[in-house]
Amino acid sequence: MASKPIYQIYAELQDYEPKIWRRFQVMNDITMARLAYILMTLFEMQGRHLYEFEVDELNNFIINNLEYYNKHVEDFKNDDLFKIGQYGCIFEDDDIIPRLDKRYRELKDAKDMKLKWVLDKENQKMEFQYDFGDNWRFNVVLERIFQDENIPGKELPKVIEGEGFGIIEDCGGTMGLEDIKKAFEIKKGEDYEMYSNWLGTENLDLNICDLEDLNFRLKKLPRIFKESYEYGLEPTEQSIKVLERDYKK
Repeated sequence: MASKPIYQIYAELQDYEPKIWRRFQVMNDITMARLAYILMTLFEMQGRHLYEFEVDELNNFIINNLEYYNKHVEDFKNDDLFKIGQYGCIFEDDDIIPRLDKRYRELKDAKDMKLKWVLDKENQKMEFQYDFGDNWRFNVVLERIFQDENIPGKELPKVIEGEGFGIIEDCGGTMGLEDIKKAFEIKKGEDYEMYSNWLGTENLDLNICDLEDLNFRLKKLPRIFKESYEYGLEPTEQSIKVLERDYKK
């Protein structure tokens, strides 16, 4: 049984309409890296790029201590206690480049940080960034903290609600995603031919969100991503079939 606290999280792709979002549940003691792999799974990422979480610690403090903050706002103006926490993937041969902005701390390794150390109160939030070229950004909010002994720990993570398909890797970010959506809605013209050839399909519905399939993938993909990011292993032939949804053919 899930005797530890469960986090219910809401995540939404920034700068895109109609909204693409997910509501899901995880154990509070997972690592930030595992949370990244869960988000990658839920939003159709393929694990080919770097990722990072950014946490505005002052903003999260204010969310749950607004009255205190308003009474002592002058004390916070020059306070160096609250900064921007950053958690991402660090490889052994990387040189950590300090951020120029003094408000930023050095990037911390996401696999060494637990989610409950970063967010511990309802309504706290952070931003998840993936692929610094296409610049996919997601708002991530801790909506609810609860315990339920009727939910077996093995059933988590679990997505319970959502809308929209997700991203398309290497398409140029949200503007590219909008172009793809329009092309497949019209289903004719040069853009449609280009995208259908590139993606290998004549039909693509970016409005669809198959929760049953996503929950199936949550049992498989986070492990595949962990092997790639943390151990440098190439996906096996079977893993590639899961990533490409070969099981549906």
